[in-house]
Amino acid sequence: MIKFKNNKITMKKIFFLILLLNFFLNATGKAEENFFKEAKNKYDNKQIEDSKFLFQRNIVFNPKDAKSYLYLAKIYNSEKNESEELKNLKTALQLDPDNEEAFYMLINIELEKSNFSEVKDLTKKFEIICSKLCNKTKEIKEKLVDIEAKKES
Repeated sequence: MIKFKNNKITMKKIFFLILLLNFFLNATGKAEENFFKEAKNKYDNKQIEDSKFLFQRNIVFNPKDAKSYLYLAKIYNSEKNESEELKNLKTALQLDPDNEEAFYMLINIELEKSNFSEVKDLTKKFEIICSKLCNKTKEIKEKLVDIEAKKES
């Protein structure tokens, strides 16, 4: 037996406390994992405010989850909150530099700002990393040409 300040703690009590702690840690871990899935489900069902809260909550427990930052950027895009969108896109790209969807969204922001040199640089990087969205490269280049033609007119 282990004695702490005149209290006797038996091995059964220690074992029970360890089991209880283990159960609590496992239950908490499972809840953390489900925030993204639940948030994505709500996002897909157009429950934007609920999904935003859950993506933010997921980031509290999983601060390196690039997907949550990407979805928050999408939400802020729909809310026309460019500063928050940009902040979340940059964080997503810091955590996952090959995230082509985040790259594509960033390119569109830079296109809207008429930051053509940045768009050209980002497009070069995008062409290197793209696997699913490679067809967007042509679209980006066409937008650049259209904007440059309008600028010259």
